[in-house]
Amino acid sequence: MAKADILKRFGERVRRLRKEQDWSQEDLALECDLDRTYVGGIERGERNVALRNIKRIADALEISIAELTAGL
Repeated sequence: MAKADILKRFGERVRRLRKEQDWSQEDLALECDLDRTYVGGIERGERNVALRNIKRIADALEISIAELTAGL
């Protein structure tokens, strides 16, 4: 699979999980200690996210990295 495909799928997964929490991008960004525009870039599949930031997102959503990346 192409690199862009996995970035897009990861971003869509983050967006879906964020919305399940009824959070805005800003809410998630604050919980992760990331910039809101960075979170937006992740959700649009524009960012190749570092493992450290994947862990921050998983922790903020109170799920494991495995759950966050399942099915990608």
